Amino acid sequence: MTTFTDPPTWQGTSSDPNDEQFGHVVEPATLDTASEYDAVLVGEPYDGAVIGRKGAADGPRAIRESLAGVKTHHFDAGPVGSVGDLGDVAIPSGGVAMVQDILADTTAAVHETDALPVFLGGDNSLTVPNASPLLDSGSVGVLNFDAHLDCREVPEDGPTSGTPYRQLFEKGLESYACVGARHFETSSAYDDFVREKEAEVRVAEEVGDDPVDCVDRALNSLGDVDHLYVSVDVDVLDAALAPGASAPTPGGITTRELYRMLRLAASDDRVAGFEVVETAPPLDRNGVTVDAAARAVAHFLAGWSA
Repeated sequence: MTTFTDPPTWQGTSSDPNDEQFGHVVEPATLDTASEYDAVLVGEPYDGAVIGRKGAADGPRAIRESLAGVKTHHFDAGPVGSVGDLGDVAIPSGGVAMVQDILADTTAAVHETDALPVFLGGDNSLTVPNASPLLDSGSVGVLNFDAHLDCREVPEDGPTSGTPYRQLFEKGLESYACVGARHFETSSAYDDFVREKEAEVRVAEEVGDDPVDCVDRALNSLGDVDHLYVSVDVDVLDAALAPGASAPTPGGITTRELYRMLRLAASDDRVAGFEVVETAPPLDRNGVTVDAAARAVAHFLAGWSA
């Protein structure tokens, strides 16, 4: 099993004693104490599988720093529940497949606690070890907020950030839905692949028309699975709103649309894990992508604990 680095010390940024922020409430945790919290953060500083632009290895640190200054109050849900931070997983050296296999032991241990795992990526290849342990305890459906389907065929030299859902299907994934997919960003062969799996795909324009209907249709399409895993690739957002994604493109959804859908998805009783991936701070502009990713975490936790 891989190990964790020591969790960082969280601090709020406001001097107003009434401003409760995540920096005031997130506490250091260990696997032994994780079950004392509603949710635990797990950093995954890795971008060894990114097809294009590197930088997502810096995502966990930056997301934590941004989240520390976010207030905990949601107007509908109230303050978020208790949150622990396990620190960052120590990424082993080796090829992507090896990293996935070794990390799966650690993520399995996190899933065995009573807390909701919240993985801070890192690149999309780690969706495989993040979600695959759930397959050992029942059927699994994935709701993926993403510009891409990420079901490429695995190259001979190993997996990439574009292969996680094909890999998960090969491991026994029951169902899959992608919300926010972008025209001209996916090859026809990969669209055919997910359609053959009876997957639901809702494109960005449909989200713009009715985000609630899109997420409802996506959740319903997953069927009667035992576990729901929710993934956010920040490139689901329009490039103007997430320039620091590994693969930003125009025509994406807005942060407001994403947050509304996340709160709805998080309220599903089957939720067993959540991740935000492909946030690359070195490629960002004025921290807008990092801030969007951090607030995605906040909105999901608000919807889940409501």
